[in-house]
Amino acid sequence: MLTESTITTMLPVTDSARAGHFYADSLGLKQTGKGEDGTLYFEAGAGSIGLRAMPAGAQSENTALSFEVTDLEGEIKALESRGVRFQDFEMEGLKTVAHIAELGNERAAWFNDSEGNVLCLHQVLG
Repeated sequence: MLTESTITTMLPVTDSARAGHFYADSLGLKQTGKGEDGTLYFEAGAGSIGLRAMPAGAQSENTALSFEVTDLEGEIKALESRGVRFQDFEMEGLKTVAHIAELGNERAAWFNDSEGNVLCLHQVLG
């Protein structure tokens, strides 16, 4: 059944080596394999992330994946210490303070990977 399946999120990358270094070095994820087509796989919680070579422009302008964390400020600080740069927004319905947006019962912060994919950290409140 799909409800019991482990999910692999596939992300388009233009430079697999550069992306692999970002996910390993900047995000601290462990590479678990490499497919015959060159797709790099990384362990992420109960699922995994696949980095698949695609032409430039295949990346989404919207959030491609979000990591649920229990200490949003701590994770932001740790990632910033490894060179990750978070985005700040100030527009109708979305404003960040110290990179964090309050969204109902959760808080979130966004950054781009080395390939332009939009990634998010989010923390569910109480």
